Amino acid sequence: MKITVTVKPNSGRSEIENLDGESFVVRLKSAPVDGKANAELIRLLSKYFRVPQKSVAIKTGANAKKKLVEILQ
Repeated sequence: MKITVTVKPNSGRSEIENLDGESFVVRLKSAPVDGKANAELIRLLSKYFRVPQKSVAIKTGANAKKKLVEILQ
């Protein structure tokens, strides 16, 4: 499954907001430095979808706020 994620780093808390099943807004505590925000994003999405972290991959937008993420189930 592929989803579109809009990331908001440096938020007060980490949370996932489901917009329509294919689009999500994810607020992250981490700053977008040295891949920390992407690592937190993968960790949160793996918990949300109940899959291992290796089943979550950022396909496009690794350095952008809008990302295309693939979830393997």
